[in-house]
Amino acid sequence: MVAARFGGAQVALVLTAILYSGPALGQQTLAIYAPTDPPLSNEARTGFLDVIAKEAFRRIGVGLELIEIPAERALINANAGIDDGNITRIAGLEKFYPNLVRVPEKMMDMIFVAFTKHVDIQTDGWQALKPYSIGIVKGWKILENNIPDEATVTLAEDAEQLFRLLEKDRVDLVLYSLWRGLARIKGEKLSGVRVLTPPLVTKEMFMYLHKKHKPLVPKIAAALRAIKAEGIYQRLFQEKLAPLATED
Repeated sequence: MVAARFGGAQVALVLTAILYSGPALGQQTLAIYAPTDPPLSNEARTGFLDVIAKEAFRRIGVGLELIEIPAERALINANAGIDDGNITRIAGLEKFYPNLVRVPEKMMDMIFVAFTKHVDIQTDGWQALKPYSIGIVKGWKILENNIPDEATVTLAEDAEQLFRLLEKDRVDLVLYSLWRGLARIKGEKLSGVRVLTPPLVTKEMFMYLHKKHKPLVPKIAAALRAIKAEGIYQRLFQEKLAPLATED
């Protein structure tokens, strides 16, 4: 396998180059939405998805600026060509936002779960949520489109507001992605908050670009495939995500 050719020192050098290299003078630069929500993205732009995206763009000779705006606005702006795209969204959004083009190589599998303080149920399907008050981040379409009509839904602007709803017992459950939720629980030492099982759904997540950048789509897809084949993707997963699943 290609990954076998890379030792720890070589991979460390590659990752250092990714994290600290900036766009060359005169280089085309795209502004892509990525919420600063560790461990996938953070303010320093050294999160798991930050590094993957930056390396893919570096390999095709295009600069990347990761920006943050509200999730719903990010889709509207990208579709209108105000911004250039979104770093991760579910497949099929091009049906509703026709100016967006999906990069066919997935960025990651996103695991969506329920977090709670007091509820004790098996989340073996969306219908299990019927009796409860639920918090979600506005603009997360996979959640908005699947929560049963019988549930009471409160929309949060971001993850901080979302988990505050749970902390203050204003909702029974909050629905969020597994890795981001675990990072928030550990980082903010949220007492008594736990994950319900099994996951509600696991979805492949893809980068989307405005159609004016369609020529870049196959190049980015090829770069992502190469990053995975070389073992860099798996090493980043083990470094940045896997430790969150262990008990302190």
